[in-house]
Amino acid sequence: MYTNRVFPGLRPILAIAMLSTALLLAGCKGGGDAQAKAAEDKGPDAIAVEVEKVARRAIAASYGNTATLEPRAESQVVAKTSGVALEVLVEEGQQVRAGQVLVRLDADRARLQAAQSSAQLRKLEANYERAKQLEAQQMVSANDLDQLRYDLENARAVNRLANLELSYTNVVAPISGVIASRDIKPGNFVQINSPIFRIVDSSRLEATLNVPEREIAKLKPGQAVELTADALPGKRFTGTVDRVSPVVDTGTGTFRVVTAFAGDGELQPGMFGRLAINYDQRADALVVPRNALLEDGGEPAVYAVRDGKAARINVTLGYSDGGWVEVREGLASGDAVVIAGKAALRDGSAVQVLGEDKAATAKADATDGAATQAGN
Repeated sequence: MYTNRVFPGLRPILAIAMLSTALLLAGCKGGGDAQAKAAEDKGPDAIAVEVEKVARRAIAASYGNTATLEPRAESQVVAKTSGVALEVLVEEGQQVRAGQVLVRLDADRARLQAAQSSAQLRKLEANYERAKQLEAQQMVSANDLDQLRYDLENARAVNRLANLELSYTNVVAPISGVIASRDIKPGNFVQINSPIFRIVDSSRLEATLNVPEREIAKLKPGQAVELTADALPGKRFTGTVDRVSPVVDTGTGTFRVVTAFAGDGELQPGMFGRLAINYDQRADALVVPRNALLEDGGEPAVYAVRDGKAARINVTLGYSDGGWVEVREGLASGDAVVIAGKAALRDGSAVQVLGEDKAATAKADATDGAATQAGN
């Protein structure tokens, strides 16, 4: 039979257990309140960011665009007479000079025509000389003498034309340059005015830009141009602005700028290039990295780290050069601007600059080490 009676020896033990339980519960409650208060005092977690110091450096103002390189001179060589190609004297890629013979055509017919006209010319010259002597003796009328003189002039023109046709059997280069293409083989019958070669002068290359009219006051002949070609990665080439059109195209709102580059053997006609025309330069400009600018569609701004918090600063921008942007107003030299972690920031957000803790630890270790050495 069970009863509610407690044995006298157990009463002190139960009292001690109940007291311990009450003290434990009170301690847990007090600890939880302390942790909550500490978290409240700490505030929100700091956002990790990377920063870059605002500095001074030279910066250039430039206009950039793309264009295809073209030879300054190019010629399509055509045959000026018909005939069979007996000799083809040049090949693709070969350097030629103006006036050099490229192809020899069959010249037999043209040579015979030139000889025939030459004989006719000599005959008329002799007749004219005799007629002049007879005219002095009044044995030939002045009208007959004039007719002979006209016939003689006509024969001379016919002879010059025949010799010209004969010269056309040697096809020559109209300009100096490189044979870019050859469309003829020995033994081919060549029709008059048919293209047989293409020559390009790659000693000087040009790139033509169609520039918006707002830039017309900035670009002038003689300004430096920097070019990079997709086909030659890692290399930069320097040229100049050769010509600037003074007329704006009303249809497109652009004007033509022709830039020139020396053909050094690496740049070739047809290459696609990216050009930058430097029209001004500042030697001591205040600059920030381009990736420090906020891309939220508002006014130009950056986040600067001040007293452990992010401060949104509106800035006035100047020139842009590669990965750097000039700041005319809003920042000072030495300010730290956020370059990574901007997306999570708001004005006033607490920040933790990556690398600061390591730098502080290294500095403290160096100080301790110096103190230890001094003590020893």
